[in-house]
Amino acid sequence: MKRATLLALLLSSHFATAAKPVNILMLYADDWRHDVLGVAGHPVVKTPNLDKLSAEGVRFTHNCVTTSICGVSRASLYTGQWMSRHGNHGFNEWKTAWELSYPALLRQNGYHTGHVGKWHNGAPPEGKFDFGRFYMGKHWYPAPDGGKIHSTQRNENDALEFLRSRPKDKPFYLNVAFFTPHAEDSHPEQFLPQPETMALYQDVTIPVPANATDESWKRLPDFFTDMNEGRNRWRWRFDTPEKYQRMMKNYYRLVTGIDTTAGRILAELEKQGVLDHTLVIFTTDNGYFHGEHGLADKWYPHQESIRVPLIIRDPRMAAGKKGTTNDDFTLNVDLAPTILTAAGVAVPAVMQGRDIAPLYLATEKPEWRSEFFYEHPTIKRTAFIPASQALVRKDWKYFHWPEHNVDQLFDLTTDPREENDLAADPAQARRLAEMRRRFAELKAQAR
Repeated sequence: MKRATLLALLLSSHFATAAKPVNILMLYADDWRHDVLGVAGHPVVKTPNLDKLSAEGVRFTHNCVTTSICGVSRASLYTGQWMSRHGNHGFNEWKTAWELSYPALLRQNGYHTGHVGKWHNGAPPEGKFDFGRFYMGKHWYPAPDGGKIHSTQRNENDALEFLRSRPKDKPFYLNVAFFTPHAEDSHPEQFLPQPETMALYQDVTIPVPANATDESWKRLPDFFTDMNEGRNRWRWRFDTPEKYQRMMKNYYRLVTGIDTTAGRILAELEKQGVLDHTLVIFTTDNGYFHGEHGLADKWYPHQESIRVPLIIRDPRMAAGKKGTTNDDFTLNVDLAPTILTAAGVAVPAVMQGRDIAPLYLATEKPEWRSEFFYEHPTIKRTAFIPASQALVRKDWKYFHWPEHNVDQLFDLTTDPREENDLAADPAQARRLAEMRRRFAELKAQAR
């Protein structure tokens, strides 16, 4: 048996026999890419509570999603599977049995489970959580007092109600699934922050990415036309300098609003005396273009779209590991087996991810992936959001656009913005052939 596998089994066995199973808190935001954190060196956005969480845990700098869209990515989170296996190709229910998802397995094994906020995998799973509040799509809702309540404040209120009303003799799992900072697409202003955040960033000029240009847009494959939804949403948000500044400031205000709520939820755990017996995970469902390549939103295999933050505060973590970073490739499909193993629950064989914990618990680093397969379905029609696939490595990336049979190849070391396609370069023919072969192997494994 491989050492990494043996270690995972020993960790699982240790936790399974512990007197008190660990609690689990998932802080799960929307449309938030890896570098939008103060602790990640962002020049503008303020995230003091998440920065503190990172100082008390480990931050993964190369965490990615296997499909960069809300519904599919969430299905991959809950099932630990690639889209090719769980079968949600948009926003419907996944095809994997509910009983094999990690929330169901936690509940089956004695956890008091809760979900507050966005679901986006078909009809909300009423009755499948002990505490379920499902809502998404708007930044503001009618409040019980006749006024309005912001989506983030609603997340906070519901999370605190769950924590204060939970049975104290059972471990708990809570997913706080924020809708923000996702845009309210039907609203002309897109990003509608809480009033108390409006003083933030007023006197700041938001830096515009170097490749948020018309030249970069024109370097995309020629099937990217004005009918493409990424270009359409770019017009909604970024097509003038003034609009760019207004939209990005409001987007960052939504981010800081989530950070504030996260801090209050963590403070409640500390007040209850359970923070140091709770596995806390902060991550997001997909990345986000801030105008790069002349695009908005996500979907495609570019770095801005697929890389997302991941912070884990684990009570099992040694003091020397706290405040560290890890640059291994971790994926959204890894979180289901990570959570189940921490809870002492057996990981179903159908899950394709790996327990991340040995990366920060083991004294010797386990063998780990150096590449992964990315996939995204067509949404509506190919002119709207075309299907895309990729083989992702840290130094090179191979794109495949299956509906057009177009390949691209990027040297991420010299071209981190993915501007110069080398697929037609004779000097890269051998590399391209090797990556195509490996891409086909990983694609088959995903199924």
